[in-house]
Amino acid sequence: MPDLPTPQDAAEAALFTESWDAVLSYADLCTSGAAEATELASEAFALGIQEARSAGSGPMRGPARRVLPVIPLLLTAVRTTAAAWEAAGRGHRLDPDLRLWLNSEKAARYTGMPLQRPIALRGLRDLQEADAALLWLAEVEALPLTVVARRLGLDPALVSGELAQVRGLFRDRCHRSHLDTPMAAECRSYARLLDAVTRSPTADTPEDLSRHLATCVQCAEAAACLRLQGGGLPSALASGVIGWGGLAYLERRRRAAEVRLGAGRPAAEIEAGEPKEAANKARLVRNGLLAAAVVLSLVALGMSMMPMGGSGHDNAASDDADRQPVADPAPTVSSTGTDPSGTASPSTRPTASRTATASADKNPDTEPQGTASATASNSPDPTTSSGTGSGSGSTVPASCEVTYDLVSQWNDGFQAAVTVTTTKALDTWRVAWSYRDGQQVTQMWDASVAQDGSRVTATAADYNKNVAADGSFTFGFLGTWNNSKNSAPSGFTLNGAACSKS
Repeated sequence: MPDLPTPQDAAEAALFTESWDAVLSYADLCTSGAAEATELASEAFALGIQEARSAGSGPMRGPARRVLPVIPLLLTAVRTTAAAWEAAGRGHRLDPDLRLWLNSEKAARYTGMPLQRPIALRGLRDLQEADAALLWLAEVEALPLTVVARRLGLDPALVSGELAQVRGLFRDRCHRSHLDTPMAAECRSYARLLDAVTRSPTADTPEDLSRHLATCVQCAEAAACLRLQGGGLPSALASGVIGWGGLAYLERRRRAAEVRLGAGRPAAEIEAGEPKEAANKARLVRNGLLAAAVVLSLVALGMSMMPMGGSGHDNAASDDADRQPVADPAPTVSSTGTDPSGTASPSTRPTASRTATASADKNPDTEPQGTASATASNSPDPTTSSGTGSGSGSTVPASCEVTYDLVSQWNDGFQAAVTVTTTKALDTWRVAWSYRDGQQVTQMWDASVAQDGSRVTATAADYNKNVAADGSFTFGFLGTWNNSKNSAPSGFTLNGAACSKS
């Protein structure tokens, strides 16, 4: 069994102690016995720490870079080491189901082309390391937020708000990664609708989208990462980052957290009872650290594997509910320069590495449901106010320019986006146009839709109706066409005034 690396300082010694039991827990799932688990964990730990040092993540020396946090990095090292055992003829020491997985296409996704890797893995890697660590410790390791704040050096009073914002940032990254993934035309046609449906817990999933999610692995993974409500985020993270055994590891960590911290103990008591390790870690020698970590981890691992009865599941579910914010954030829809393809960079948010005092922008704007198209009035487009009025309207039309983007097209359907730039400020908007080839709009996001014959009218949602002077807004939709042509529409108007077409 290889020796564990020597901690370079007190911070790294504390990191070793905090991470070892997680590595051993996953290694035990991957192997056929306790001795094999300890050996696999030791090899993987040495490999993972070497990789973390070279990347300069966390408390390791070197410049901070966007890499996985230390614990998920070490867990992926366990998977890598297990694959090396299988390739070297030592696979008989691994769990039989893991061996089947390692020799399947599922395992190849985690090491293959970057754009084909699981959405959760790419989304977590795209976060700043401190943000990713906060998300992982709270969601997957199931640690109380007071303990997470102490480990990461955050203000305990602000850590709940930081976590809510990091969830929103993770959703942004996953949505962008999904759009960047090479996908079939059918998947591409559902991408924007999937984003809209998963923004709200009250949004209904259209029947055709539901059927698609039942058969498409990539879109189902994206849906799990985009839907922050419902308690599915920990499972999406564990499965997407770890791979095989992710859900079993998640359950073990929840039970281990209950054993170590005591289910039902007040957060203040847990925080007060945590040992102040930093002052003593510098005096630890390697052999003493390894012996203590192995003994304590085996005890915790054994206790976490004990049957917990019906109450264990209930407690875990309760813990999930307690950690959810009052209102999960969603990325703020920008009213200026939104990319029709949906790949625009999300607005800047405070990260978990910052512990400044709370301010009004800690609570992001509430996003709409963005579900299937809502019906709207077919009356002629009224002119509305330009400026900062109450929304009652003004007779001054806004000068405007429209860009119509045909995103994708297939046999009988298409996806398109409309971007409108206005020279004057608006407090609401209505955009209308005419089709020439019998096209019908079936779904729309970031606006409600009504169609009368060839004339289509898109009306602003509550969250994006205000547009600054010289600003722009974008909405997208799905449609059908049955003729031999799918010509671009004409006759665009904004609040009844004609717009030029770019």
